[in-house]
Amino acid sequence: MFKKKKTLSYDKDKLKPAIKASICTGEQTAGFIDVATGKFKDDMLIRGANDLYIFKEKYGITEEIDKIY
Repeated sequence: MFKKKKTLSYDKDKLKPAIKASICTGEQTAGFIDVATGKFKDDMLIRGANDLYIFKEKYGITEEIDKIY
């Protein structure tokens, strides 16, 4: 049996997808930046290209994601 993947939604007017990367350790976390406050809310740890693909599929993101340090 095949399960249909459920795409989660986010408010594109208030939140912007981003990857927060540590310049010291190289650890990367995918999440969203609140446009009004600039606060970053993490969603999942990115350990490789597959994790980034999963994050983008989870929220239906097709555009390039900005990286912040």
